[in-house]
Amino acid sequence: MKRILPLLLSIAIVALFATNLLYGSVRIPLGEIVNILLGGEAEKVAWQYIILESRLPQALTALLTGAALAASGLMLQTAFNNPLAGPDILGINSGAGLGAAIVLLMFGGLIPAGNLFLGGSLTLVAAAFVGALLVTMLILFFASRLRSHSMLLIIGMMVGYIVSSAVSLLNFFSTAEGVQSYMMWGMGNFGGVSRQSLPLFASLVLIGLAIAILLVKPLNALLLGERYAENLGINTRRTRSLLLLSTGLLVAVTTAYCGPISFIGLAVPHIARLMLGTGNHRSLMPITMLCGSLIALLCNLISTLPGDNGLLPLNAITPIIGAPIIIYVIVSRRKTLI
Repeated sequence: MKRILPLLLSIAIVALFATNLLYGSVRIPLGEIVNILLGGEAEKVAWQYIILESRLPQALTALLTGAALAASGLMLQTAFNNPLAGPDILGINSGAGLGAAIVLLMFGGLIPAGNLFLGGSLTLVAAAFVGALLVTMLILFFASRLRSHSMLLIIGMMVGYIVSSAVSLLNFFSTAEGVQSYMMWGMGNFGGVSRQSLPLFASLVLIGLAIAILLVKPLNALLLGERYAENLGINTRRTRSLLLLSTGLLVAVTTAYCGPISFIGLAVPHIARLMLGTGNHRSLMPITMLCGSLIALLCNLISTLPGDNGLLPLNAITPIIGAPIIIYVIVSRRKTLI
């Protein structure tokens, strides 16, 4: 079963990806979709626009975002040796959200730089990256001084509360348009990446995922303890720096474009562990990425169910899938979490 699991997940991802292209508020025949993807002319111009400018970028964004958040969660859980570590629980999502809020709410999407104004998706990504990086560094600082898993989680939650308070203050002093744009962004949506922005988004995510794959061996060593990893010749300081870079990049990029999506980074690594029954990152990392992509595509499909009435917020869907998994982990491992 373990050998064919990647194949089964890949088949399910392809099926869900195709369903995401097929299903929507406008019914488009399957033959027309295939023709459009192969570069042919559609019977209706609107169909071609819907597939190439909306459904295809949205499905690709869900595919990459799911893998990115799942890989981030797995790396954080291993680095902190804590099954409840994740980008949202430890406040990293909130840090990225604060960076984005500063750009959107304080500067209205345009940051003054001398006689010029910096704006656009790249500025938003940069601000979110700095916010995610600062919070991750802060959590790593406390992780090096605290042995209690529970205390570290509490600190992460407190950091998240502080950041949320800062965002609330920015909302209070911002314009109505800024507050509305930030609220819509905060609900989560895979439709935030346009066809023109997709190459940049995909490149940044793939760089972060490549770093995560390169960290497979050091992450396996960290499972046995930091001192044991150093005895094996692993440079733990460099490993943590690369982990910080990869996690910060993945969380920042996905949060900047799609909003702070909850539970995928926290729950998906546990789903992969339950499927594999092992903590070996050589098999766990790719399966976690595949599961993340699968669940993100499923959530994106569910979000389109209202049809003409609009899209459901992603953060109204992901807890339904992720929360039961986390409850199961807490109940089954309650003694080790204390």
